[in-house]
Amino acid sequence: MSEPKAPTPTPGDTYKGWLFKWTNYIKGYQRRWFVLSNGLLSYYRTQAEMGHTCRGTINLATANIVVEDSCNFIISNGGAQTYHLKASSEVERQRWITALELAKAKAVRNQADQSDDSGDECPMSSPSAGQSGASRNSEVQSTLRTLGSKVEDLSTCNDLIAKHGSALQRSLSELEGVKIGGDTGDKIRQVTERATLFRITSNAMINACRDFLSLAQAHSKRWQKALQAEREQRVRLEETLEQLAKQHNHLERAFKGATVLPPSQSHPATDSKGSSSGKGDASDEEDENEFFDAMEDPQAFITVPADPKYHRRSGSNVSGISSEIGMDDQSLDEQSLASNPESPQPQELEPVKKRRIRIPDKPNYSLNLWSIMKNCIGKELSKIPMPVNFNEPISMLQRLSEDLEYSELLDKGAKCQSSLEQLCYVAAFTVSSYSTTVHRTGKPFNPLLGETFELDRRYESGYRSLCEQVSHHPPAACHHAISERGWTLRQEITLASKFRGKYLSIMPLGSIHCVFEKSNNHYTWKKVTTTVHNIIVGKLWIDQSGEIDIVNHETGDRCHLKFAPYSYFSRDVARKVTGVVTDKEGKAHYVLSGTWDEKMEFSRVMQSSRGDENGTEGRQKTVYQTLKAREIWRKTPLPEGAENMYYFSTLALTLNELEDGVAPTDSRRRPDQRLMEQGQWEEANAEKQRLEEKQRSVRREREREARSADVDEEAVIEDSINDTPLKTDGEEMTPEPIETPEKIDAEETTSSDISSSTETLPGPSSFQIDGMEGPYGCPVKTVHQDNYSAQWFDHFDDPHTGEQTHLYKGGYWEAKDQGSWENCPDIF
Repeated sequence: MSEPKAPTPTPGDTYKGWLFKWTNYIKGYQRRWFVLSNGLLSYYRTQAEMGHTCRGTINLATANIVVEDSCNFIISNGGAQTYHLKASSEVERQRWITALELAKAKAVRNQADQSDDSGDECPMSSPSAGQSGASRNSEVQSTLRTLGSKVEDLSTCNDLIAKHGSALQRSLSELEGVKIGGDTGDKIRQVTERATLFRITSNAMINACRDFLSLAQAHSKRWQKALQAEREQRVRLEETLEQLAKQHNHLERAFKGATVLPPSQSHPATDSKGSSSGKGDASDEEDENEFFDAMEDPQAFITVPADPKYHRRSGSNVSGISSEIGMDDQSLDEQSLASNPESPQPQELEPVKKRRIRIPDKPNYSLNLWSIMKNCIGKELSKIPMPVNFNEPISMLQRLSEDLEYSELLDKGAKCQSSLEQLCYVAAFTVSSYSTTVHRTGKPFNPLLGETFELDRRYESGYRSLCEQVSHHPPAACHHAISERGWTLRQEITLASKFRGKYLSIMPLGSIHCVFEKSNNHYTWKKVTTTVHNIIVGKLWIDQSGEIDIVNHETGDRCHLKFAPYSYFSRDVARKVTGVVTDKEGKAHYVLSGTWDEKMEFSRVMQSSRGDENGTEGRQKTVYQTLKAREIWRKTPLPEGAENMYYFSTLALTLNELEDGVAPTDSRRRPDQRLMEQGQWEEANAEKQRLEEKQRSVRREREREARSADVDEEAVIEDSINDTPLKTDGEEMTPEPIETPEKIDAEETTSSDISSSTETLPGPSSFQIDGMEGPYGCPVKTVHQDNYSAQWFDHFDDPHTGEQTHLYKGGYWEAKDQGSWENCPDIF
């Protein structure tokens, strides 16, 4: 059956619907939401964008509408804007064409009326008034002016008729006095009668005109009064809105600048703040139970505003949620956090050091990219000699320390009473660590083995951290940060990277741990994949994609974050991140949404239901009813001129700043990195090659020493076995080669060949390398194949993740205080 035809829209109606709009030859036609209102055709990516983000608007008053075929049509306003549109069917296209033609005709009429009376605009009319109100006012004014003109014409006719009627009467009277024949008298009487009839008719017309004039004047006065009342009301509304905007702005500044607020006063500030405008904001509860349009959304869940009763209730009987709901509006705000009596108060310490805010601008050097890259396809990135032209003047250790850019999120999380609230802050901190990468297409320097980097921000932010490169093949870096504000962060990251010809994939391996002292909550998570696109041709750009599970090993709470990969054909916001915070039973308590390059928001979940129960036909797995979304993190704007300084953030600009007392292995002392920062790239390339060759020679020397030591120890072990036979009944027995923990310790120092032959070793049980249990339940430690061990970190078997990692063993900050760096290797 053919689709029934909808009623033809009237000129004043607002017409909305989906159309396909041509974008470019890569994306082709993309589905967009179009809105026709007041002679303007606007479009949006989704219906949710109608409140804040218009993608384009065309004025139909100057536009041409051309029909191409059964479904396609073109709207153009003379070359500046051209929309190639396609409807889903011919019937739908005809509806749009009818609506567009009617709207265009009305827009042309309104434009002509406005051009006629542009000089008579009332000075009180505001350009910000609604277009529909302005159109009505213009129509009334035009009617009044037309009516006044007609009345003036009638009045003029009235005067002329009275004048000429009097003249005719005088002439006829004079004619009667002339003595002429009888025929002439009859004619005069006939003319007199006709003149009398003319006068009577003229008087009737004059009376009718007089009545019309009085009626028109009466209506004109009433219309003018009504129009004046509307104008005054509009002015009052504009003044009221302006006053409300000022009060809102004042309340926001007071909310952000307040340090201590009683709990009873934190609610108004929170309510006045509301949810920040931006991508994905909910409406101001105009229809609080209206579901979002999820027809095109492939996410695992959607959120809808909760029933207003949840905003007023604070008891513990709402969906089984504890009494912490009543505290929800204040426990996550800065005011309540600041009012926590257990919060650490700032101490009177030495003045904060003034950090640099600029580095030398990046020089503009040309480079033949293909000549370097064509021999690199399929190779491990760590084995490719790369010039500094692809780098940025910081090392990977410093880049790792940039994860602490928004450490205040962990400070707030340390003050939370609820582990679920705390998990929201940990999730926001996890997302914030990627915000510095959106424009950072440069590659950090690969750290040399044994290279370190310290970041002491106790006076500014209350933490200090240490990074060390503990392995070179594969490259592995350890990071340990401890804060005076109640949290500890540690991670060991190993990068696996592959060059795929068009893009570069970087897969971080290893877990990140965050422990809060007060609650003893221990969180772990892993990083997502970073992809650098357009390596060979085009502009480089960064994308983050994958999923993160943040687990609280103390309570079983979990947060699942999803980083949506960018797609040319996706209608979602770019760099989108969504997440759900659940307890150990899997019940959702918070929903997070935002982008990893701008901001994150969170909403309290009041109820949840399956998508197929709400008419979404399974396209949405879960529908969450939530409270109003609130902002939990927003990216700090980049400093002025960042595009000329490698897009460094305020923290990144200070990372390579020279400081006194740092270790001789610190990244700040690396010469090739320093030369690149100063713009001397040729000298930096030469210095980089020197350092890499020095590292290779040192590594070869360590491997030779390790092999010679292995040979000597194997000979000693073999001699000890042959020299200890046992006699039993005249027969010689060879005991098990491993009998005591002392002998186990002796074999721990053998070469890496042991790891490949452990299955054939005799004994009560075979060895399990990398810290696992050996014979007699004794732990087995392994040593790097070239006999290298880290300076400030020890091998450690993590009980939460089961991974073998490195743990900070202490001593660095004590060595710095004493200035004793004798044990540090000479790597530069």
